Amino acid sequence: MIVVVATMKAKAGSEQEMEKALSEVVPLVEAEEGTFVYTLHRAKREPQKFLMYEKYPNKEALNTHASTPYLAELFGKIAPLLDGAPTIDIYEELSSIKPK
Repeated sequence: MIVVVATMKAKAGSEQEMEKALSEVVPLVEAEEGTFVYTLHRAKREPQKFLMYEKYPNKEALNTHASTPYLAELFGKIAPLLDGAPTIDIYEELSSIKPK
């Protein structure tokens, strides 16, 4: 299992616009066959900071997701809203609990 953790910080005053842009892509990603989890979070103590948690069965599914036109469009929308570059880390899931 491949896990992606992406963190982004919005410029002051751009938080709502950033949240809207990130939220709008979630239903599109939901339709992807190989995307298991795609969850948007906002930091409680730092409301300008967003985290996207993603899970894919393999590298091919991640590559398919990364090459979608709506993801390219998203990056174009959020680029002027970002306070610095996003951080994107890729992990290999080793162990987890099953959903109840």
